[in-house]
Amino acid sequence: MTQPLEILPSRAASIVEAGQAGGSVRCGKVSVAGSVSQRACVFCGSRVVLYPIADALHLVHGPIGCAAYTWDIRGAQSSGPQLFRNSFSTDLQELDVIYGGEKKLERALRELIAKHKPKAAFVYGTCIVGLIGDDVAAVCKRLSAETGIPVLPVASEGFKGTKKDGYKAACEALYKLIGTGDTSEISPLSINLMGDFNIAGESWVIREYFERMGIQVVATITGDGRVDAIRRCHGAKLNLVQCSGSMTHLAKKMHEEHGIPFKRVSFFGIEDMSAALYDVAKFFGGEELMDKARAVVRDEVAKIYPQLRAWRDDLHGKKAAVYVGGAFKAFSLVRALRTLGMRTAVVGTQTGDADDYNTLREMCDPGTIIVDDSNPIELAKFCLEQDVDLFIGGVKERPIAYKLGIGFCDHNHERKECLAGFVGMLNFGREVHASVMSPVWNFVPRRAAKRATTPVASTPKSKEAVA
Repeated sequence: MTQPLEILPSRAASIVEAGQAGGSVRCGKVSVAGSVSQRACVFCGSRVVLYPIADALHLVHGPIGCAAYTWDIRGAQSSGPQLFRNSFSTDLQELDVIYGGEKKLERALRELIAKHKPKAAFVYGTCIVGLIGDDVAAVCKRLSAETGIPVLPVASEGFKGTKKDGYKAACEALYKLIGTGDTSEISPLSINLMGDFNIAGESWVIREYFERMGIQVVATITGDGRVDAIRRCHGAKLNLVQCSGSMTHLAKKMHEEHGIPFKRVSFFGIEDMSAALYDVAKFFGGEELMDKARAVVRDEVAKIYPQLRAWRDDLHGKKAAVYVGGAFKAFSLVRALRTLGMRTAVVGTQTGDADDYNTLREMCDPGTIIVDDSNPIELAKFCLEQDVDLFIGGVKERPIAYKLGIGFCDHNHERKECLAGFVGMLNFGREVHASVMSPVWNFVPRRAAKRATTPVASTPKSKEAVA
């Protein structure tokens, strides 16, 4: 690269540096149709939220490409049914566009429900359905009456919308289930885990921490989700919202309609995982419950901290770039990287609001670049200018990192590695250490000039104590 790239004037207000005075980051802007952004579409947003409900039927009403795009899109695990892994589609063709696809949708639902006998069915409307005007809601209502199960339309059409609009559509569909189940056997000490999608079994890890404290987890919405559990989740006494971007809308509706308070939490990193346990103990009150929370934290941190300290010796002073969907995950990653001795040089999100970016400005080191709704060119520019050693993002950011010769850590919903909870912090540290300290990065072109004047890095001092 012979000359630095310049930021477009229209994007300047969406980028700031921590430690510098200035106004709020401009955010919440709807993506322009056809623009290059790291955001996904409305349909994708709704699909990734509802996908982990394991005993439901998921039918994509649209071209086959929509279903293929989101097939097995999350690394979500199920302790039982595997029906959710099928990406059923009505596979709309040219004649369906001309004459309408309602009859095809009705036939598909009737056949799939008879064959798989799901607890419920979600029908996703895609952009083409919005254009041709199929009445998906009417078809769902007829099939629900005929089959006796909830058949729920997910209004996820829209070219100008974003993934965040898809989250809202998913929440609206989910809310039709809530309040229809029996709550008689729910404990006074009970919670719902919202916005955790059981990536690589993370919901099981978090559930076990709370159960050790004596807290009942009524439903995980939607990780390893079950329709019957969601039906009765209005009986819980507290909602914990992990992915704030995807589930805050539903949490607010449950607060308004059922009086259930909610807390925004994060299960990533030692600090945030501990804070989540302590917050629940404080909410329900009682020193005994707080003692149980302290015991869980003490036991789990004792297992992982010696190894984290060893990795920290190697990683001290290294720099990372972070680009994720929700701001709460960005907060957790900044803190987790600091635990490992690393500095966050670039951080951005797809769905953060003004308050989120103000929080990032306060918690990040001076000079950290903070960006909303970025694109590949911007991200590449910032990574090169900051000379980062690691990029943490999702599937769309991976090619950017590897093309620039930067180590990459997948922290999005496609991954297969558990990164939540205390054990997740250990897995995260292992992956970060292995990626950053690999000697291959000494030979990439972007480090050529530095390599000519600096000796090649020595072998890392620490040795992994955990296989």
